[in-house]
Amino acid sequence: MDLYSRVNILDGRAVRLPHGDVHEAIALDADPLARARGWVEKGAARIHVVDLNAAAYGDYRNRPLIHGIIEALDIPVQVAGGVRSPQEASQLIDAGAWRVVMGTAAIEEQVMAWDLFRSYPGKVAVSLDVLPDEELVVRGWTAHSGRFLEEVLIELSSAGAAAFLVSEAGRDALEEPPNFGILRRALAIVDEPIIAAGGGRDLNDLAALYELEAAGKRLGGVVVGREVTEGRFTMEQAAEILHDA
Repeated sequence: MDLYSRVNILDGRAVRLPHGDVHEAIALDADPLARARGWVEKGAARIHVVDLNAAAYGDYRNRPLIHGIIEALDIPVQVAGGVRSPQEASQLIDAGAWRVVMGTAAIEEQVMAWDLFRSYPGKVAVSLDVLPDEELVVRGWTAHSGRFLEEVLIELSSAGAAAFLVSEAGRDALEEPPNFGILRRALAIVDEPIIAAGGGRDLNDLAALYELEAAGKRLGGVVVGREVTEGRFTMEQAAEILHDA
């Protein structure tokens, strides 16, 4: 299982979002590249960069900084946030992004997403924010899609999505456990890697995510960030549990 470390970027700074809201962002580091390098030194196998300006405001001022992170690191960099057009996807991929991640656009503009999957096989993943009843929410958890996990996974898998990042909408990742049932369901539906994007509260949660299995398949990865910043565990401890150390 791959260990992804999250770097949220807002206005050129690395930040954390206590409740998933950019208006509550707390600055962590004025140099996101230094933060990403720190994650690599501590054992991250992948870096998951989220461009919050692009995601929340359609503002792409952070893209040159993200291109610099991609170029500077020796491990794969996956980029999310504001990937809503073929142009945005192609620019990031041409800059060397290992993968780009689509969210709302993959749900609401499926023809475009399908074209991207075909144009960049293995390069375009999809982020799915799931409610307890398995309905997907979009636009930063602010809108109901009317679509449900199983149907969307099947459609986007058949269209060629490279992987799926699954997170639980509204969950406080430091206080509530992962929804193992939803993750298990996703594993059972498709063969593409399922990545637990919501992380875990502690090492026990990480161990449970590592052991999670359905239809003979296990998770392809887990994204961590805030848990480490808050001192719940270290990257070295996480890497050891996930067998990346």
